[in-house]
Amino acid sequence: LPLSPSFCVMSCGDGKKTIPRDEWERRLEKTKIRKADLNKLVMNYLVVEGFKDAAETFARESNTNPGTNLDAIGDRMAIRRSLQDGRVDEAIERVNDLDPEILDTNPRLFFHLQQQRLIELIREDRIEEALTFAQEELARRGEEDARFLEELERTMALMAFDAKSIATWDGNTDNLLGTSQRQKIASELNAAILSEQCQDKDPRLPSLLKMLLWVQEQLDEKARCVTRLERERERGC
Repeated sequence: LPLSPSFCVMSCGDGKKTIPRDEWERRLEKTKIRKADLNKLVMNYLVVEGFKDAAETFARESNTNPGTNLDAIGDRMAIRRSLQDGRVDEAIERVNDLDPEILDTNPRLFFHLQQQRLIELIREDRIEEALTFAQEELARRGEEDARFLEELERTMALMAFDAKSIATWDGNTDNLLGTSQRQKIASELNAAILSEQCQDKDPRLPSLLKMLLWVQEQLDEKARCVTRLERERERGC
């Protein structure tokens, strides 16, 4: 993605220097990026997002070290699929088999998993089980932390609706019963597993692209400012 406004404004000592577009582009062309560094970015994205087969192929074809045991990706993705399918108990069991300290040392994450279990019970219209589960597993946590209490109250409010109404909400991303809620919890758990394994919680590539777009906007804005200033000077003459 080229950064090529009409002008680039750069700090130069106490003042600023305006660089024409053609000079800026010449400087960009002289900037060399090693292919190995680009390969590492791609590998990081594949590993963090869980594309095991693609990571294995890319590692073989580009001779790039993934920096981690790729077999562990399969465990993470199995846990993520369990949550995305609503099988919260299975996901918790898999996490504990992988590393029990992940949930033992992250009470907020464990609460969210338990909250998701409650949501799934409500989704299936198992209201009596949901009430019992909320009282036995979640009420105490809500008393200990006001943030948990607020989330628990919001979840319990779902019981005011019947199963037929709930079924129509599944595509709505703004509520707890939408599929986006499952995805949210799956992503939170995936990040915790990656952190425990001393890996990046988020892929670097999207962040770099966002930064690049931000820089482009900043340069474009400065170019517009310079153009306006030049027009004012011309009028003053």
